[in-house]
Amino acid sequence: MTSASFILAVTSLTCLLCLCASASSAEEEVRDFQLQRAINFHGSGVMENVSAIDDTPHIKIAADIMDRAHLNLNHSMMENNVASSCHLFWGRWVHDASYPLYSAGQCPYISESRGNCRKHGRPDSDYEKWRWKPLGCSFRRFNARDMLWRLRGKRLMFVGDSISRSQWESMVCLLQAVIPDNKKTMISRSSLTIFKALDYKASVEFLWAPFLVQQIITRKNKVIIRLDSVGRNGIYWKGVDVLVFESSHWWIHAEGESWDLIMEGNRLHRNMDPLLAYSKGLTTWANWISSNLDPRKSLVFYKTTSPKHESPSEWNEPNGHRCYNERDPVQISGYRPPMPAQVPIVKRILKKTRFPVTLLDITGLSEFRKDGHPSIYSSDLNSQQRRYPEQFADCSHWCLPGVPDTWNELLYDSLLLKGFGS
Repeated sequence: MTSASFILAVTSLTCLLCLCASASSAEEEVRDFQLQRAINFHGSGVMENVSAIDDTPHIKIAADIMDRAHLNLNHSMMENNVASSCHLFWGRWVHDASYPLYSAGQCPYISESRGNCRKHGRPDSDYEKWRWKPLGCSFRRFNARDMLWRLRGKRLMFVGDSISRSQWESMVCLLQAVIPDNKKTMISRSSLTIFKALDYKASVEFLWAPFLVQQIITRKNKVIIRLDSVGRNGIYWKGVDVLVFESSHWWIHAEGESWDLIMEGNRLHRNMDPLLAYSKGLTTWANWISSNLDPRKSLVFYKTTSPKHESPSEWNEPNGHRCYNERDPVQISGYRPPMPAQVPIVKRILKKTRFPVTLLDITGLSEFRKDGHPSIYSSDLNSQQRRYPEQFADCSHWCLPGVPDTWNELLYDSLLLKGFGS
């Protein structure tokens, strides 16, 4: 065989191997999405038979939810020198009379439409008094003055949809209580809202970007989601010290509700599996983060899907009306809600991401809080709609004070573990 023939043969073999690997990878991705769609896309989970759990189901079930999603420990909060016996996202909810950490009536930054449930007539308040107790360690109570001191001269930004906005409102409420009125300001600029603590030269910001990737509104009010670009969103992310991202619910709204077209390269798609679109969009975000941010200057967190509570049969109340009139967390043994389909996709992508993203894995612990939603106590509903909670109760957003405060306690604890602002 001549040298030229040998080179040609090797080249052909190499190309063939590459094609086979590519085809195998593509087939694996398709199988992944078909499986997730079949199990979770329509929210139809099945209650699995499990043995009784001592004291509370929270520890084992929250751990099981994490295990089924193949948690990548290298990108979790457990990587930060936390003792192996301490699991921040495994644990149970305990009633604590010292909560809440602030009063809704004294925080003017809570959403008028959804967050302030007591203002809109909710008669009970116990949903404000549950504290998350991690397994194997003590949870550090949020300290507003310490957080402000660590944020001095820095920017903290929450990015996402209305669920992220609730977490931002929670953080602002936690901090603003210790700041004099003349030492704080609020500025809104298009999709960006900024709370400033003047004495600390610190800002806590919220950027509306429900898809993280670029959302284009045409002159005819058509919505186009561009899967291969973050667009102008990236301009806001550069130079931020702490970024907390979340994108989930808008990807799986009813078909046609969130977008009219999906753009990928030069191609327009009228129809695409929402979970496949989600994976492609999130991969674009992850690639942008890896290419444009410096891990020595920016800390990046990603919060997993905030669960909905719209199917009372999941907690053995088949005659219930979504989350209406729920006043306690789920306490039944064997509680195993269907895992949101977005969670394993997020973890799979973060596992491959070059940038060190810290996972705020709040899905499992939040699954127990069927009592934490606005239900009918929202200005979004009129008096007629409030009569039909089985149809109109809001079981996806959260009351404040409430569950988003716990997410921020976990964020605060993670920042302490990382030595942020020391």
